[in-house]
Amino acid sequence: MSNSLTAGYKTISPMQKALKPGTKQLFMTSIKNITIISAVLLAVTVAPACKSKKPLVQKPAPAEEPVKPQVVPDSKKTEPVQQQAAEMAPPPAPKPDYNFKNIQFEFNSAVLKTSAYPILDKAAAELKKDPSVKFMLNGYASNEGTDEHNLALSQERANSVKTYLVNSGVSGDILIAKGYGEANPISKNIDEASRALNRRVEIKKQ
Repeated sequence: MSNSLTAGYKTISPMQKALKPGTKQLFMTSIKNITIISAVLLAVTVAPACKSKKPLVQKPAPAEEPVKPQVVPDSKKTEPVQQQAAEMAPPPAPKPDYNFKNIQFEFNSAVLKTSAYPILDKAAAELKKDPSVKFMLNGYASNEGTDEHNLALSQERANSVKTYLVNSGVSGDILIAKGYGEANPISKNIDEASRALNRRVEIKKQ
């Protein structure tokens, strides 16, 4: 009899016994709401992450610069230019001529003769071409008179030549005047004509 009574009833689980009909429906609704909220939170979390990822853009390769052709100067074009420049260049200054004639003097005199002026003018022009060159003004006398007198007279003659050259624009720093008296005669002093040649001043490059 007990078995027949048992077969007439449905087996009910402990959970089903604990839940009332209204409570069961509320429980199922809560599970659905939790599932929806979880899906929304997942979508909100994933969307910004997807937006923050920027697509990788490859930089374009730098463009190669075109190779400039090498320009070779045309020798035919440069020759006329060089020739024209050579023609326009001033001619080189002529070299100075230091071969001067002797300056002659009268007997027992240190006064310059008028015939000496052209010689000294030419000497002044040549000496001014190169101020770095120094010159000796060597004075001499004939054999008349004493050695002391002739030495002093030859010095005065050398000083007279220096004064004329300085007044003509030659720097006195490049002129050294010195008297030698009767020394170094260029003639034998046997007559007036030969003695006149020894009364002189020589301009020599130092």
